[in-house]
Amino acid sequence: MCGGNMSQTPTTSNTKLAERGDLATVLGVDTAGEEDVTWTNLAGRVEPRPDPTFASRGATIRDDLGDRLDPDLLERERERIADEIGRLPDVRAAGVPDEPEGLYTEVAEPGWRLYDHLLEVGFFERLDETLPRFTAEHVETTARELVLTEPLSSALDDVGFDEGEKTALLSAVANDSERLSRWVPSNQIPDDVEFDTSTIPPLHQRAMGGALLWIRGLDRHLWQNEVLVTEEILDDAAWYVKAMLGGLFVSATAAHDLATAERFTDEQLTAALTAGTAVQIVSQEELLHAVFYITDEMRAPSELR
Repeated sequence: MCGGNMSQTPTTSNTKLAERGDLATVLGVDTAGEEDVTWTNLAGRVEPRPDPTFASRGATIRDDLGDRLDPDLLERERERIADEIGRLPDVRAAGVPDEPEGLYTEVAEPGWRLYDHLLEVGFFERLDETLPRFTAEHVETTARELVLTEPLSSALDDVGFDEGEKTALLSAVANDSERLSRWVPSNQIPDDVEFDTSTIPPLHQRAMGGALLWIRGLDRHLWQNEVLVTEEILDDAAWYVKAMLGGLFVSATAAHDLATAERFTDEQLTAALTAGTAVQIVSQEELLHAVFYITDEMRAPSELR
């Protein structure tokens, strides 16, 4: 089973008009009657609203983590994540994997090297200590700062995200505050829960590690369930992997900027770190329902024998 075209998947470049309208509403932009609601045209109309808490958190993270990170490693793995994003059309064209460890396993490898470095330097713990939990207000400010962060928009252009796909990533941040609010920093989990909170990794570690585990598990899942898999499921798998890699790329770009003090303001650093994690969270949950939970309505028709 092969073929298909990622760019034709409804969940990717053609973000639904209603979702774009919701995105514009969150950002305070009047787009009534407009269909061309994209990251770029929103960026020209969003009113900047400086938030001192975003600036102070970004500055704190720079002070605490800037010297711990390896900028050469971050740039190398960032470029390799970009290369894997570029390979995804070929991965999609290959269809159902021929073995339980294949193309998707390879796609995740640069992300694991990034993850291991960030884990080693205490990056995830420091984000848990510095960034607030997801709230509607925090998500709105993140989306506003994100859409105004031109260097990040350009970087996503460079690694193969078209306007519709970038807008889909932005929508994943801005339109899912309720879903994101269920992901709580490990140091804010209530004491009266029915499990040992000391074993729960930091939120940003859970998001990145979870995304990478889902990508790595795709080969086996599709291989084992080949008779159930449709072209639509394969399209969704390729898109949500691209979205998760996009979130990883945003996180890697923010971490590299943090290590090199290049182009992001402190507010933009906070927004990029928050947004990278948000995209990874939303996309892995969507992958779960679109690809791993194959219902009778989704599955390929049974062949008569």
